Amino acid sequence: MEVTIKINGQALSVEVSVEVYECLDRAKHKSENLSHEKRRHWDIREFDEYIVVAEGRTPHQETLEEYVCRRETLDELLSVLESCTEAQRRRFLLYALDGFTYEQIARLDGCSKYALRDSVEAARKKFQDFFKYRPHETPFSG
Repeated sequence: MEVTIKINGQALSVEVSVEVYECLDRAKHKSENLSHEKRRHWDIREFDEYIVVAEGRTPHQETLEEYVCRRETLDELLSVLESCTEAQRRRFLLYALDGFTYEQIARLDGCSKYALRDSVEAARKKFQDFFKYRPHETPFSG
């Protein structure tokens, strides 16, 4: 779906997923509801604090920019993972994500612990190189 965003007074059309569109739509409706409620209190009565707390602040929701950056980073990480051989990828994921030990993975794969360690370390090195040589990132860009 296409959404138009105003940045510094300029309209920018962006293609977004249905989830992002729905999130933006809900935020727009909440903003309109709050605006209507404020208009009801035009006679300078004290603004209902409950409305400010309940409608004025929403829990942190990812901005469009954060979503796009997160997706780009995920795609980059998946491309690093795809650059590994099938054995390296499988062994690295079992070790890093599933928490298997070298011994357990070696038994599953029918190889030695040393061959397994070499596979995991090769995959780890590719990820380290990815983070070390990212041209668009600085060491302090949290």
